[in-house]
Parts: sequence; structure tokens; C-alpha cells
Amino acid sequence: MAIISINIKEGTLKREDYIVGIDLGTTNSLVAIIDKETGKPMAIEGKDKEVIVPSIIYLNPNGEILVGNEAKPFLIADPSNTIFSVKRLMGKSYNDVAKKESLFSYRVIDDNTESLVKIQSGNKFYTPIELSSYILKELKHRAEKALTAKVNKAVITVPAYFNDAQRQATRDAGKLAGLDVLRIVNEPTAASLAYGLGLNQEEQKTIAVYDLGGGTFDISILNIHSGIFEVLSTHGDTHLGGDDFDKAIVNYWLDNNPKLKDLLKAYPSQLQNLRLMAEDAKKQLSTSLHFETNFISRNADQISNLELTLSRKLFEQLVQPIVALTIQSCQQAMKDAGLQNKDINEVIMVGGSTRVNLVKEEVKKFFNKKILNNSLNPDEVVALGAAVEADILAGNRKDILLLDVTPLSLGIETLGGLMDVIIPRNSKVPQRAAREYTTSKDGQSNLRISIYQGERDNVEFNRKLGEFDLTGVPGMPAGMPKIQISFMLDADGILKVSAKELRSGVEQHIDVKPQYGLTDEELETMLLDSLQNAKEDMNFRSLQEAKTEAEQLMYATSRFIEKNQNELSDVEIDTTNHFVEQLKKATTDGNKDQILKAHEELNDFTKTFAERLMDKAIVMALKGKTIDGN
Repeated sequence: MAIISINIKEGTLKREDYIVGIDLGTTNSLVAIIDKETGKPMAIEGKDKEVIVPSIIYLNPNGEILVGNEAKPFLIADPSNTIFSVKRLMGKSYNDVAKKESLFSYRVIDDNTESLVKIQSGNKFYTPIELSSYILKELKHRAEKALTAKVNKAVITVPAYFNDAQRQATRDAGKLAGLDVLRIVNEPTAASLAYGLGLNQEEQKTIAVYDLGGGTFDISILNIHSGIFEVLSTHGDTHLGGDDFDKAIVNYWLDNNPKLKDLLKAYPSQLQNLRLMAEDAKKQLSTSLHFETNFISRNADQISNLELTLSRKLFEQLVQPIVALTIQSCQQAMKDAGLQNKDINEVIMVGGSTRVNLVKEEVKKFFNKKILNNSLNPDEVVALGAAVEADILAGNRKDILLLDVTPLSLGIETLGGLMDVIIPRNSKVPQRAAREYTTSKDGQSNLRISIYQGERDNVEFNRKLGEFDLTGVPGMPAGMPKIQISFMLDADGILKVSAKELRSGVEQHIDVKPQYGLTDEELETMLLDSLQNAKEDMNFRSLQEAKTEAEQLMYATSRFIEKNQNELSDVEIDTTNHFVEQLKKATTDGNKDQILKAHEELNDFTKTFAERLMDKAIVMALKGKTIDGN
């Protein structure tokens, strides 16, 4: 029997309960289920008869939200309000994406802090969690229409390299979409399950999963034994994929066709049409040796008709450097895993871009394999594997040994009365996890650690398990202490919580029993409440986070003005104080968007002279002086 985790507290699912498998992708997403007639996983089609939903969201200024193919035309028509590749922003801070802001046509707010990133559209601000939930809602609606039943449980896949924050963000997006996310599964694990690997306890294999999508690439080396998937190594590039193949074709056509280049200089909007033709060329050259088309452009009274051609041989020459980068990643992944190519039993191909012949040949050559495991549709294989995992969780595979998991999330209270999850619901027991926190005020020496169990963002609605004080922390500036909160949940359900300030070594701990006094009915009620109030919880979290960030910015700004008033003009000080007052008023009376707008105005104004003083301080430091001349 294979060993898979499940929440045994939920018991047997009702007949009408469905658990779907979802591949929430960077470029495309899809949902899959197990076909009752064949017993095999199948992707669900939409009304357009396509199984793929492009991961694109259009935020219409009038409040309407479009997802997928309906949103796609607005990439050209209204790029600043059309969101794509939001998966790259999940669980990321402003600092994480500051250098990549130019890759997005929409506005990613960047204030050089560790706060989670936000996207601005008009006067509204969105989190990647909210935006991802729109895609998940579309997939949920598609599944419900196909099954003619409500769908509120799901398995969602993520890249193997996703960290805890990114995985929790994915769970939160699912909850906001009205889905109880029973499991977060690594994409390479899901692909393996789709091929039936890991379902036999006797099986022991080491496999490579080569995943080349539209915008991302990763290679994962997995060891499978007794139904357990162990990720030995993963490597890749979050900005490398089939889109780069398209760009190589576009550049070739432009470099070798002066009339085409002149046309695009005059009418830049035609570039998207050219890119779509390049995509068609890439796809056709996977099955034929030659591609040709006419690029017809209608602009004002002028009609241009240019013939574009490409051979498979030339196409492979163009993309060879890109494919070589993926092979370099494979080399690094094998090195990190401490393995040689002969140690790999199977190679699984995932992602639409693996249809390119050169890709298949280069991967075969690197891994010394005559055959690659690519019989399943590479676009669908991850979602199909998620459906297999969903089928296991539904109890439909009787040869699977089910292990106990924690029935509710465990975490601590953070600023604003927010629940910060450290051990997510459905984590296998025993489980160990830790997160780092810091202080919000200068000189804090005592911190109260309050431990909660539940699924709501507002700790008021969760179950308090206990609390203790971390005392004796040396006085340091806000943000300087590094406080590690560690949770250890043992097989007996005892939760051991410790808090340690890493710089000084000061430590406290407590033991609590998370599940004490909770009946199955109470547990189900808590889970149902979390889904029914997901939108309210998200609004509460967004408002509290906005208030916390505003208070921190006002505090930091006041300290900055106090220390550097001799270096600032009266106009700069007066205007800064005006913006501080505006932010203070928004924090007291405004909503989340008003607070963030006032936050952004203060940040934008102060950024210029803060950078000026920083540059001056560096110059003075090089001369051995402080900024006040000492």
C-alpha cells in the first residue's frame, strides 16, 4: 500500500462531494477530475471547448472582472489593468520583485520593504491572493457546470521550489475562491501521480521531471519509495519558457525583413499579432518541417501583406541557446542531488513547450534515455495528477494507507489581530515548522506570543490555545530583532511552541494540546465558517495589514524627519507632514484602498529626498564623517 496523508477527522465524504485537482499555472491553469466511467483523470472543458484557462485577469474600471480567454484581448487594449503571471508574485515581498517590475505592464507597488506585494489598478489595490482567487473561481465554476454539483474541495499544485509563504498564499487564494484546499501538492509529484508512479508501495525509483511551460522552467529530481515522494533537488528559471521561443522567432523575422520592422515602428500595436504568429510557427514546426503565413496588417487606409516563413532546422538553431540553458539547470539539479545520469530511472516531460522536437532530443541526450515519459498531454499532466491525489483523498483507492493530519491550522496572533499560520491544516503529523518575526517599535524588550487554532484570518473567530511572554529581549531598533517562532506537533497531538531571539539567544517555550475539547461537529463548523466568511476575512486582513503598514511608515517618517530636519527644506518638511496627516486620517476613517493610496503618496514624496540623504551619508562615510559633520 502507498502512504498518503488525509484528514481522517472528516470521515467518509458524501456521495455528492467532489474534490477537484487544479493546476494554477503562471501562463495557463486548468481543473481536472476522475472520470467515473473510465476511472482515469480528465481535464474539464469550458464553454469554448478548451480545457486551458489562460492565467489572465482583466480588471475593468467599471468593476467587472474577466478571466481567461475573455481577458486576453485586453493585454493589448488595456495593458495597465490586465494582470498576467500573478503566480510569480505569490507570497513575494516588495523587495523580491523590485528589480523585475519592468517585466509587468501593470503597476506593482514597490516601497523597498518586506511587506507583501500589491498590484494597483486605477484607485484600487489588489493582492496576488485576491487575483489568483479570480482564476480559481473560474475553474471552480467550470467544474460545477460540468458536474452539475457544488464543488468546494480541491487539491492545488505549486512548484517544488515554492516556500511556506507562497504555499500559504495559494491556500488563501483557494479559500477566497470558496474552496477548502485539502492538499498543496508539488507539481512534479502531481505529474508523477498522473503516470501512476508512487501508487505502488513496492516501487522505488529516482525520476527527473522536466517542466518547460510558457513562462517558467524547472527541473526536479525525486526519489519515490513506499508511496512517499522526496524532492532531492530542484532548479530552474522563473523567467524562461516557450515565450522565449516566440521572441526568438519574432526577432528573426524583424532582423530579416526591413519592411516588417518599419511597419512595427509605425504601428507598435501590431507586435502582439506578430508574436501570436510566431507562437503558431512554433507549434506547427513540432509536426512539420516548414511554416509559412501572410502577415496582413490594416492600419488607417493602408493594407500590408508580408509573407513570413521559417523552417524547422532554422527554428532549432534560433532556440538552441534557450534549450541549452534548461540543460544547464538539469546539470545543476543532478549535482545538487549528488546523482549521476545513470541513477535516473525515468524522465517525465511536463509543459506545452516540451513538444518542441529539439527539447525532446536534448533531454534524451542529457539523461541517456531512448524513451521519455511523455504519453500524456504535457499541458494537462499536472492537473491530471492533482485529480489522482484528489481521488485518493476522497477514499476511492482502497490500497492507500491514510495517515493522520492536523485538522485545523495552527499559528500565532500578529499585529492587527491577524492569524499567521505556521502549520497549515491537513499537514501530516508529526510536523515541525518555524517562522521569523521582528518588532514594530524601537526598544521592545517583551513580546506576547498568543497561539491559535482555526481557519479565520481574524483571531477572534479562532480557538485560543495558550500564550506566553518572551522577555529580556535586548533593546534594539524596530525591525532589528530576529525572533524565531517554532511549532512542533507530535504524534500525540501535543504542540510545543518556542520563541527565540536569534541575536541574543533569549528563549521561552510552552506546551499545548491543540485538539483538546473539539468534537468533529465543532471542527466541521469551524471549517464551514472559514469558507463562508472568506471574503470578509480577506477584507479584514487587507485592512489590518494596510493600517499596520501605514503606522510603520508614519513612525519611520517621523523618526527620519526628527533626525534629519537640518538637511531638509521647510517645504519638504511641511509637505511630508501634510502627507503624514492625510495617511493618519485615512488610517482612522478610510478603507483599504484609501489607506494604500495615501501610503503610496507619502512614500513617493519622501523617496526622493531619502535617497538624496542616503547618497550624502555614503559620501560622508567614505570620508570618515557622519552626516552632521562629526
